[in-house]
Amino acid sequence: MANFTYTARTRAGEKIEGSVEAADRRTALLQIERMGHVPIAVKERSAEEIRAPSSGFSWTAWLSRRPHRLKMSTREVLIFTSELSDLLASGMKLSNALNALSHRRTNSAGDEIIKTLRDEIIQGTSLSDALAQFKESFPTLYVSLIRSGEVGGNQPEVMQRIVKHYERLQEVKEKVIMALVYPCIVLFVGFATLVFSMVFVIPRFASIFEDLGSTLPLPTRILIAISTGMIHYGWLIAIAIVALALLFRRYLDTEPGRMWWHGMQLKVPLIRDIVMANAFTQFSRTLGMLISNGVPVLDALAIGERTVQNTVIAREIRNAKERVTDGTTISGPLAAGKIFPPMLTDMLAIGEETGDMSGALAHIARRYEAMLDRSVKIFTTVLEPILMVLMAVLVGFVAISILLAVFDLTNGLNVQ
Repeated sequence: MANFTYTARTRAGEKIEGSVEAADRRTALLQIERMGHVPIAVKERSAEEIRAPSSGFSWTAWLSRRPHRLKMSTREVLIFTSELSDLLASGMKLSNALNALSHRRTNSAGDEIIKTLRDEIIQGTSLSDALAQFKESFPTLYVSLIRSGEVGGNQPEVMQRIVKHYERLQEVKEKVIMALVYPCIVLFVGFATLVFSMVFVIPRFASIFEDLGSTLPLPTRILIAISTGMIHYGWLIAIAIVALALLFRRYLDTEPGRMWWHGMQLKVPLIRDIVMANAFTQFSRTLGMLISNGVPVLDALAIGERTVQNTVIAREIRNAKERVTDGTTISGPLAAGKIFPPMLTDMLAIGEETGDMSGALAHIARRYEAMLDRSVKIFTTVLEPILMVLMAVLVGFVAISILLAVFDLTNGLNVQ
């Protein structure tokens, strides 16, 4: 295959440049015309030109070397899938639909990804294989569903299901994030207020107390010592905190670290209910989606394992997959691990008996979505007073320490 560079005009009259791989110049011209362009000049690149380093940055060249580094956000993937589904449903060919989407100018990595997908389709690659090159943008679940649509010949319908599926998962994710926004704001403001008091307010009181020369109460001495330590060694404390945070993050990136952290999440009250409801919702949605599209049960379990973010629950799904013997019954193996609750496995068993596993999984997902909503509300309702009490204790300690010293000084003046 030779490499050809070309200059062409779009249907709108815009002048563009690019490159294609083809057996000969005639085939290259045909490929450019299939993209909907009008060729102006087509030139074959020599081997020396292909090997020579480029003097400037080129998205196309960089993409061809490292295509997996470009990444689309979840929202961009949803928009791309929805638009591509609509174009295919209208009767447009896949290559023409991708070509139409490639003309958009969003100045994002998605533009280059869509152009690469278009070129791969024109060269005869299937859409699922082309998408598999960008694993960071299109996960295994997405590619597997697209492949099932290619086999069944119902790609537009499958893409609409993908959009609905990921929108639901995105809603669940946003619910959990929103539940943590308020506590994080309260903690940040409270911490900033305490640091400001320790660095700027307490030292002024300390200098006043020192000039008066009286003996200070123990809480006041502790407060002044903390303030002095933060002023003189604050940079060391900040470096130590950052270093510990980085070490802790590196530990969590290891397999034992993830297992410990995710295991702790399943033991802490309130947090446990949110994590489990979120994981079971994602698992049920994913498994039901895959099974309804004809994906084998074992393959569906393997993909469902990757979509669950909690490592402990994902490991239990992997163990259940290994315990599955007939390839269809999965409620028993899931129940054997004691991680999945009886309600989930019992409902799944009913779906297996009636032959409607996808319907049973959809019902399970709805139940755990409702449970997630309740758990998030309970979490935020309980967390707010806890944070308020914590901040009141810290601020109260500062205020009482100052007031005790003031009262002692006042009593001393009265005695004199």
